[in-house]
Amino acid sequence: MDPLAELDARITGCVACPRLVAWREEVGRVKRAAYQDWTYWARPVPGFGPSDAPLLIVGLAPAAHGGNRTGRMFTGDRSGDVLYAALYDLGLASSPVAVSADDGLALRGVRVTSPVHCAPPDNKPTPGERDTCRPWLVRELGLLAPHLRTAVVLGAFGWQAALPAFAEAGWRVPRPRPRFAHGTRVTLERAAPPEAAPGAAAPGPVTLYGCFHVSQRNTFTGRLTPDMLKAVLREAAAEAGVEHT
Repeated sequence: MDPLAELDARITGCVACPRLVAWREEVGRVKRAAYQDWTYWARPVPGFGPSDAPLLIVGLAPAAHGGNRTGRMFTGDRSGDVLYAALYDLGLASSPVAVSADDGLALRGVRVTSPVHCAPPDNKPTPGERDTCRPWLVRELGLLAPHLRTAVVLGAFGWQAALPAFAEAGWRVPRPRPRFAHGTRVTLERAAPPEAAPGAAAPGPVTLYGCFHVSQRNTFTGRLTPDMLKAVLREAAAEAGVEHT
């Protein structure tokens, strides 16, 4: 099995955070009225996208009736509607909509993940839950490292979670740590570049881009517009060498 696919499979079986386990399963039993005919995923949601993606998008956590229902990141909720429409407009996704894990959507040169893999109550993981989930992100970054060149981090929570994960995965994070803001850009150098396997790409620096989260609170109020989101994604894709429009 591909190492990243194996990691994704292991993530789906995690039960490390009792509060999150109880919440995601309760949501899957009670359901939202509009989804009474769905069998909710109600497990940790793994990352989505190719294992050789040069561009990574880091969110916050799955939505209770989005990824927790469908089993795929940013799928089946309003935040995903905004994100995947932007990726499609840039030629980075095969479809502008994401409704289920078997809808045929494919990403091109982009992978989507989050620092917390279970849906949290009120969309707010605790710092302890964030830290407990961090080893999964560290391992994912390690597997992506040979190809990874840029990362778009959505929101302050994702930014605060991503920086220590990148540090543990082998990149040098400046001190003091860069603060989150929309449009922030910081390049992380490898702390100690490892020897690459014969014929394999060597991990290199990664440039992080801060972007307001695609939450309804931001998109409905105009704090984050589709053009603002696409501007950040376009710049990150260009630096990563991902063909886009």
